[in-house]
Amino acid sequence: MARDDMSIDERYQYLRRMQTQYLQANRPQRQALLDQMVAYTGLHRKSVLRRLHSTVQRQPRRRERAKHYGAEVDTALAIIWESLDHPCALRLQPNLVRTGKHLARYGELTWSPTLEAQLARISVSSVARHLPSRPPEARARKAAAPLNRHQQALPAYRIPRDIAEPGHLELDLVHHSGPVTEGEYVYTLQLIDVATGWGARRAILGRSYIVVADALAHLFAQLPFPVRELHPDNGSEFLNAHLLAFLEREFAATHCSRSRPGCPNDNRLVEEKNASIVRRWIGDRRLDSVQQTRWLNTFYDQLYVYHNYFIPVLKQTAKAWQAPTTAHQGYVKRTHDPARTPLDRLCDLQDGAAGIECQALLKARAALNPRQLRRDILQALEHLSTYAGAVPGRVENVYQTLADPERFPEAGESVDKPPTGLPTDPPAPTTTETLVTPTIGKEAA
Repeated sequence: MARDDMSIDERYQYLRRMQTQYLQANRPQRQALLDQMVAYTGLHRKSVLRRLHSTVQRQPRRRERAKHYGAEVDTALAIIWESLDHPCALRLQPNLVRTGKHLARYGELTWSPTLEAQLARISVSSVARHLPSRPPEARARKAAAPLNRHQQALPAYRIPRDIAEPGHLELDLVHHSGPVTEGEYVYTLQLIDVATGWGARRAILGRSYIVVADALAHLFAQLPFPVRELHPDNGSEFLNAHLLAFLEREFAATHCSRSRPGCPNDNRLVEEKNASIVRRWIGDRRLDSVQQTRWLNTFYDQLYVYHNYFIPVLKQTAKAWQAPTTAHQGYVKRTHDPARTPLDRLCDLQDGAAGIECQALLKARAALNPRQLRRDILQALEHLSTYAGAVPGRVENVYQTLADPERFPEAGESVDKPPTGLPTDPPAPTTTETLVTPTIGKEAA
């Protein structure tokens, strides 16, 4: 059996090394060597003999393979890949035709029946070959914090990956402290739904009970499905007496659980999105002012629509250990379903009245140009860098970052309260397209 990790060039290199030993051996030795070379290379016995009795060099092709996909496919792949924020070929390939048609309606690419047929049949490996290389991105993970009495009282487990009911949310914080963790700085509170991959994010200044509770209440109202379970890690910013009492009072139907200590894979979805979404867009810069927090939330409102409506995600369906053999080492084989957007996955799980809401969400998606939306997001991200950080020695008023200051009497009269009830955001840069965010399905459980 051929070794899976031996390429063609490696086979020729191996045979060249064995050639002299084979030619100098006697008949029984040659037979044993030949058996060994057949097992290692996977070649037929006669094929190995022909190579050993000639020059063991790889010959050039007499006729090169014809190109099946031309410049039109390369251009379309590049545009679709950019519009969906450079996903891997496995997530990109099942969504080429749908996204290509969507972009063609906005004049982002030229669509034709020939191009549609080619994108419909192109394989994942061909997509990977036709895409340019993507620069590597830094990944970071926070160490687990020690347990407290509230954490010990909650059940610890991993939410099953095959759960078919939306509303079971993994929860985590991403630090935006930069190279120095001193003082008060901004965090991103992120929710990821296990069943659909639907995500929501909110920037908070510090991690006090009030800002965390305000962020959760805002995100719960933003989701298009009721929240059934909240599953954070063991951080004391989530599992403390004040926040648990708030959840029990405001969202009594929400069940709380937690991940096991030292098991970051219990929150594997939100941990992965911490890097692929939050760190991917925000990076490792330090954010520590009220204005930066407000504008980051404006940015997250755009990112909410972009990622949930347009960016396809994979969902693992099976995982099995493959025992080692003479041909390969042992490994874990993972199987995934076809890549689909969180909105498509949500609509697959909805029926009745919820199905009507999904139709409205699909209609809202059809009214958006994903490429232009990405341009607006990049422009908003550039605008974030224009806001100065906190002045050393000057205390920032975290109450100015609350989405609903009326909910917290502790905020008093120190909060800027316009008629809408929300703190005034910094002026936004001019964009070429108005963001459409449907207001249906906003009631939390």
